[in-house]
Amino acid sequence: MSEPRTALAREILVVDDEVGIRELLSEILQDEGYRVALAENAGEARAYRQRQQPALVLLDIWMPDTDGVTLLREWGSTGLLTMPVIMMSGHGTIETAVEATKIGAFDFLEKPIGLNKLLATIARAFKIVAAREPRRLSLAALGAGAAVREVEKAFEALVAARRPMLILGEPGTGHEIAARALAVAGAPFVAIAGARLTSNPLSLIEEAREGVIWCSEIGQYTRTEQRGLAFLLPKLDKHNILLVATSSEPLAALASDGRFDAALLAQLAPGAVVLPPLRARREDIPVLIERFWRETAVADRAQPLLVALPPAALTALTNAWWPGTLDHLRGVIANMLVVHGELTSDHVKRLLGESASPNRAIAPEITTRFFELPLREAREAFERIYFEQLLGREQSNMSRVAEKAGLERTHLYRKLKQLNIRFSRRSEESAG
Repeated sequence: MSEPRTALAREILVVDDEVGIRELLSEILQDEGYRVALAENAGEARAYRQRQQPALVLLDIWMPDTDGVTLLREWGSTGLLTMPVIMMSGHGTIETAVEATKIGAFDFLEKPIGLNKLLATIARAFKIVAAREPRRLSLAALGAGAAVREVEKAFEALVAARRPMLILGEPGTGHEIAARALAVAGAPFVAIAGARLTSNPLSLIEEAREGVIWCSEIGQYTRTEQRGLAFLLPKLDKHNILLVATSSEPLAALASDGRFDAALLAQLAPGAVVLPPLRARREDIPVLIERFWRETAVADRAQPLLVALPPAALTALTNAWWPGTLDHLRGVIANMLVVHGELTSDHVKRLLGESASPNRAIAPEITTRFFELPLREAREAFERIYFEQLLGREQSNMSRVAEKAGLERTHLYRKLKQLNIRFSRRSEESAG
């Protein structure tokens, strides 16, 4: 048997031995925007299924050659029952309907079939099929490098597993962008403050049905708000609601201090994903710079604008040290857009000031200036570069950073504070 081709978009196969019913259903379905294929018996339906995979089948039970239940069982046993099948019969029994459902039929409709019921059943079948299909998510607003693609894959796997999401990462790494990327077009996206979880959390279910609830910065929730979230969590899957919680706070450290509910963290941890900072994905910076330049230029029409970002300015911005926040990068671009005349690399460096590097005497890369520093400053510069790069590669997972650096955790925290490197204790969250 040859392999069937990929499913056709919204094509419905109507299988019925009565020509009048076939033609009527065909007209109705085509008027609703569906593509329709027709078969007058099980033999024709069998041959068609071997060539094509329709999106859905309307299958009559009583036909002269082979009955519909037998054909359904045949498709199930040969691996061809990969689309929803709605059984139809003018004189079916409850036993027949139950048997068909056990074999794999999506639903059973009695003839004569009401138009509204027919269309509602078909729509429900397509909706359920769509919910089961892997979703393709785009985080293009954060970049397109390897680190961002890994986050996209993690999101897709978690959505397919229908798990609540916990998005972690330093402030400004794109929590809201990531949360909104998980929304489905046309479905509710409900952004809530923790206070809504203390009064009537169940009201959120109706508001967000089939959509997303976004809880921002849950590390700042009160214990009462945390209890409201824990109460709501197990009720969401039944209503096809995806919970997306975000936090730039070290939740495991908060839990160990008694400021965050450890049981709630345990519920959320299997869906944890860490957003990498800019310093860990420098390949995305030129693309983001040009995107922010275009977006800001379009939004701020009141200012005299430069037509394009000069190459020298782009190079200077690309080589600058960005500590991790998209807002910082966007803010610098917005500032540059009000400048009259040509933007040179020297102007960009003056504009960046302290943001050009973590320390005026310390560049983000080892250059010839590095060797002009006194030994103490050179050692400090190297340590800063080393730990910034290591934090980026390990996505601020402090257990892995300590292991790679060969340091005790306490010594590592002391060293990072000494170097004035921002960090958070994320190892526990990442480990789940």
